[in-house]
Amino acid sequence: MAADPDCTGRGAGLAFGVDWNEFDRRHVLVVGDLMLDRYLWGDVERISPEAPVPVVRVRNRSDAAGGAGNVAANLIGLGARVTLVGVRGADEAGRRLSALMRQPDFRDLSIECAARPTTTKTRIVSGGQQLLRLDEEQIRPVGPEIVQAALRHIGQAAETADAIVLSDYGKGMLQAPDLCAAAVRIAQTRGIPILVDPKGRDWERYRGATCLTPNRREIEAFDGSPIETDDQLGAVMQRTLRRLGLSRLLVTQGASGMCLMGADGVPLFIPTRARQVYDVSGAGDTVIATLALAVASGIGFADAARLANLAAGVVVGKVGTQPINRLELEQAVRAHGAAPGGGPHPKLFAADAALIQVDAWRANGAKVVFTNGCFDLLHPGHVHLLNRARDLGRRLVVGLNADASVARLKGPGRPILNERDRAAVLGALDCVDLVVLFDEDTPERLIARLKPDILVKGADYRLDQVAGREIVESYGGSVRLIEVIEGYSTTGIARKLRQAGSGAAADPPEGSGRLRP
Repeated sequence: MAADPDCTGRGAGLAFGVDWNEFDRRHVLVVGDLMLDRYLWGDVERISPEAPVPVVRVRNRSDAAGGAGNVAANLIGLGARVTLVGVRGADEAGRRLSALMRQPDFRDLSIECAARPTTTKTRIVSGGQQLLRLDEEQIRPVGPEIVQAALRHIGQAAETADAIVLSDYGKGMLQAPDLCAAAVRIAQTRGIPILVDPKGRDWERYRGATCLTPNRREIEAFDGSPIETDDQLGAVMQRTLRRLGLSRLLVTQGASGMCLMGADGVPLFIPTRARQVYDVSGAGDTVIATLALAVASGIGFADAARLANLAAGVVVGKVGTQPINRLELEQAVRAHGAAPGGGPHPKLFAADAALIQVDAWRANGAKVVFTNGCFDLLHPGHVHLLNRARDLGRRLVVGLNADASVARLKGPGRPILNERDRAAVLGALDCVDLVVLFDEDTPERLIARLKPDILVKGADYRLDQVAGREIVESYGGSVRLIEVIEGYSTTGIARKLRQAGSGAAADPPEGSGRLRP
């Protein structure tokens, strides 16, 4: 990738085409504070007679890895191999956090400590709004035994790492004496970038890092000077770069975008793109994860920051702590290039993110409908089924067979369109609210996780042929069969295209009425 362009003026669009395969080849080491993010989703229907507080009827619960664990989840979603070093308690929350982080291409080197609980943030959500957050934690530096164990893990993992991320949430992991400084020295010795999401006012421990990613309020507190204008921000950034010996500084400014500065002291302002913001939880984790992986993949800092800005724009449109994934970011990049002033809100979710989003919709009283298929060469029959399915509720989730699954089910030569293209076409339909890929031949495991209120298939199926029917009916959901439009079949369309290409006579129109997405 090209080196950084001059960091002058207002940044426009991305100046390159991303080689996404580079992301798959990178290994990123994440060190920092681990926490468990818990969500209680419910409805408020009355005020308590015991005190003037709302009574929340809990409908569902969900968990996600927070803090440094969310940084790791973002990196995994983008395709990187990840090693995670942190500390968690020897408790139920710690075991749950460990289970959430069991994923391919992920190495969990978190250290269990019985002397401190796993930091847990429990959010109570109703109507799409957080009513209350409960924090269970002990904020104090970790002991020398944990520091020594962490440094052993860092030294070992850094041998193959392409970048290091320090995710400091101020809970004690990175406040331990010398741990940050040792990590910076290891990165410098290896010649790899080390990026830091800082916390507090003691930033001396980050001295010599490649890049810090504070928000505007954090750098204002560190410098001690008010920031009300871009010129004041630039001056504070220049002082911070010199004071800490940094190579780069990226300041996030919420709706005002970002500002990147290098050693030359010239600011690059990167504007955000207008979109509806549902939740800013974890946006900083997405920024540093995307920035680190892009830089590790050879992308210059200016374009890496622009890419991180797009990634942050995706996750703030979600509810709760939800990481970015590769397909979402690819879609955001395509939309950015095609329509600089805007673009479609990404609808493609990983399974974990889909679960949180569905829980949020259901907590707001939305009836969730689910259907599934390959949807290879979308045709009027598909569109009819999807529109009718959406009419049955307020939100429609489409389970989409991944490429490997389609090949097993449909045979050689399928799919015709890859999973990214099929997801993009489905996401362009107004009736579709969310698309989630699954690798299995049936969507049963996905259905069991999402628990839709209504499961829909075409009426060319019998009820006893619908995968997931027993699961949905077991918790009180229903299965609906929708009449199909005769004469449409992806297999038939593909056959006609092959015949047209070979000069053979086309088959007469199909009239079987079988709709097989």
